[in-house]
Amino acid sequence: MTDKSPAEHELSRLIVEVLNLEDVTAEEIGPEEPLFGDGLGLDSIDALELAMAISKQYGVQLKADDEDTRAVFENVRTLSAYIQQEADAA
Repeated sequence: MTDKSPAEHELSRLIVEVLNLEDVTAEEIGPEEPLFGDGLGLDSIDALELAMAISKQYGVQLKADDEDTRAVFENVRTLSAYIQQEADAA
């Protein structure tokens, strides 16, 4: 498994906390593990809750109608990179 950056680890903690994942710890979420499907198994409701938490925590908006959103939510690494990119652009 690839090591997580501090930002990726913080995002993993946010995912576990916001989605109340009882069977998973932040340390167990690999930075390149898929968040949906066969990976962590999140669904569209989880994505909505996570997007709202990211908006509140980081001030970054994730729009459901944006065609790039699916790629952004691929894994913790892509999500963290997007948050950093948006924060740098602000």
